[in-house]
Amino acid sequence: MKALILHQLGDIRIEDTAVPDPGENEVLVAVRAAGICGSDIPRAYKTGAYFYPLILGHEFSGIVESIGAGADSRWRGKRVGVFPLIPCRTCMPCQKKLYEMCRRYSYLGSRANGGFAEYVAVPAENLIELAEDISYEQAAMMEPMAVAVHAIRKAGIDTYADSAGKTDAAARIAVCGLGTIGLLLVQFLLDIRTQQGIGTDHIFVIGNKEFQKQSVLSMGIRESCYIDSTKSDVGFRLSELTEDAGVDVFFECVGKNETICMAVDNTAPAGRIVLTGNPASDIRLSQSVYWKILRNQLTIAGTWNSSFTGSREDDWHYVCDRLLQKAVMPERLITHRYTLENIGQGFEIMRDKTQDYVKIMGIM
Repeated sequence: MKALILHQLGDIRIEDTAVPDPGENEVLVAVRAAGICGSDIPRAYKTGAYFYPLILGHEFSGIVESIGAGADSRWRGKRVGVFPLIPCRTCMPCQKKLYEMCRRYSYLGSRANGGFAEYVAVPAENLIELAEDISYEQAAMMEPMAVAVHAIRKAGIDTYADSAGKTDAAARIAVCGLGTIGLLLVQFLLDIRTQQGIGTDHIFVIGNKEFQKQSVLSMGIRESCYIDSTKSDVGFRLSELTEDAGVDVFFECVGKNETICMAVDNTAPAGRIVLTGNPASDIRLSQSVYWKILRNQLTIAGTWNSSFTGSREDDWHYVCDRLLQKAVMPERLITHRYTLENIGQGFEIMRDKTQDYVKIMGIM
């Protein structure tokens, strides 16, 4: 089969390699679509991988081709999305079904071979069946979509319109950083407000590129609620928009000192900050920022990955539901499509930032 193989730092090639044999409780998935994640770029060009050679890719979907020993034969021929984290299922978090916090996990595309290949071996327990109305491209974006949903739930914003007892969905919300996760957060927040019959006036988005602005405006964000961080004082603008109150929930999707400090400065007393962005470097908070956290009694939550338990209530099943309802349309964020043979061009675009992009998709 053909696969995109990382041999050493910066050495990525499309090569022929053996089709994997599905092991015990595994299935063989014929990949139909695979997206490049922002985390794939440092893995390929900067920080390196856990082992070499490695087939990259953890955002993918496909169809089950064959079944390994012990796996349910009913999976054969099913269209599937794939949860890429492989939990140990024995550690303390796993015993609580908090698989995303497993202490001894493996991970497709980083700690095990992933989806930029014609075929990949996947634990059957990591599959989610796709309805015919969900495309392979949409399913390849379920992983970042579930990450966005997980962050929203960490913020205390309930994703279901008939739920009570959590943060009011009409609260003032800021989303800082409009990469794939930030833009998906905006899509889901708008969907929640639509479910509840609430307007978009109190969702504020902070970006630094014109194409990001056009993306959120096309989703339904008011132009007055978009803040260009390169052209305005974000704190002053948010203060204007919230009548000096600050926001109730601040999603920080960048992972830099200045944006984390911005979140602390602009979150209302008793508000909540959800740290979603992978750290670009060491994070250091000044004494004055720390004092603001204490005196404003802010809640700061970390979020990572997503919940996949097989339950209808987990993040992945919620994403499936919203896709079936056509309430969110992640495919609108796909800016580039490449065949597997040419997907390396997408990696280079993201590495060198030679073009505007959101999601770059490989079509098999």
